[in-house]
Amino acid sequence: MTPAQANIIYAEETDVLNVAMFGKTARQWRDENPNMKGNIRDYASINELICLSNMENLNAVFIDQGIPQSERLIKLNQIAIQQMRVLENYGERKFLK
Repeated sequence: MTPAQANIIYAEETDVLNVAMFGKTARQWRDENPNMKGNIRDYASINELICLSNMENLNAVFIDQGIPQSERLIKLNQIAIQQMRVLENYGERKFLK
């Protein structure tokens, strides 16, 4: 595999995570936000970044398990929704004594 091929694969997997988390690819975000510098992740909240980090690890496991990209995208989107619900409601939870 050449470095160029590796970069394409990495970019595709990054877009799987972006679509699962934000509902759009990095290119779509750039096209919608031409005046903003950086990328979609530069504007993510801390909770979104935590969720993305978790999803990156899970995606690696799913790849190792041989799960096709289309199925991984659906699973990762469901996980993103669930984790964001938990992270966004965390402040409302009470600690056990």
